[in-house]
Amino acid sequence: MRYLSMRVLRLSSSPHSIAVGVAAGAASSATPLIGFHILIALALAYLLSGNLIAAGITTALANPLTIPVILVATYEVGVVILGTGGSGALTGENILHMLSHLELAHLWEPLLKPMLIGSVPVAAASAAVFYVVALYAAKLFQSRRQVQRSGKVQPRTAGSANGP
Repeated sequence: MRYLSMRVLRLSSSPHSIAVGVAAGAASSATPLIGFHILIALALAYLLSGNLIAAGITTALANPLTIPVILVATYEVGVVILGTGGSGALTGENILHMLSHLELAHLWEPLLKPMLIGSVPVAAASAAVFYVVALYAAKLFQSRRQVQRSGKVQPRTAGSANGP
């Protein structure tokens, strides 16, 4: 994660462009549309004039560790929005049975619809949070880099002659 974050911060774009790209990647990662995250992120970043590389890199937020959390969060938020709490909830066993028999039409109402509807506020919230964090981080990183390049601050070395 540190490598990916440094890779994003080292991009030669404006802090706003980087932050929009990061927000687009974070928003697409917060959807249940696994397999389409990069395409969604690139489309959002392109439409909003964000950095495409930052958008693509940030889709790594959806990984095998976070995808179950994202899916549960989008489902729960969707159930709350739709107001179907407890009436049509499926168990994991029922979902596996429907998937094994390819009954996707039966999955739409109780599972897929709440997940898609719930992903909108979850994606918007994650985009807002990641935009603010990325904007601040990019501004800070670029200002420090500019100061260091201008020679005003010399990097400290272990064996400097100006020691105590």
